[in-house]
Amino acid sequence: MKTDFVSTSEAAKILGISRVAVFNKIKSGKIEAIKVGRNFVIRKGDVLKAAGELLTSGQKRGIDKAIERAATQYGEVFKRLGKE
Repeated sequence: MKTDFVSTSEAAKILGISRVAVFNKIKSGKIEAIKVGRNFVIRKGDVLKAAGELLTSGQKRGIDKAIERAATQYGEVFKRLGKE
């Protein structure tokens, strides 16, 4: 069964932070969540958005550098895979 929501535990694993930190981010409004009974569920897109905000500028530069290097080294392969 495919779902567009994750639990706070799953969000914590994805983000690499504790469940308490996830609850704090929900409480502060940094992560949008829906309360279901006693629990919260979070849209996958909101978790990914939060992940992008948790990265430091140095980490973002490192990711950009890795993408640029991969595009340079494997650009033709990526183009071929995109056609399949």
